[in-house]
Amino acid sequence: MKSSAEQGLDALEARVDELIRTVERLSQENRSLYARQKSLMAERADLIDKTDMARTRVESMINRLKSMEVNL
Repeated sequence: MKSSAEQGLDALEARVDELIRTVERLSQENRSLYARQKSLMAERADLIDKTDMARTRVESMINRLKSMEVNL
């Protein structure tokens, strides 16, 4: 039969093992979230560029239409 001190050490060891697993899981989650954030930021930058290009093209079309109206 284990002594009270041995039982306490076993419980402490189990808790430390559980904490180690939790830290490893959270570290992996953190890495995954950072990767997702990086991907989303790149996607956002790409969408901003596409929006700017579309705006420029629309403004160009509007200006061409206005110049056509003046020539009529």
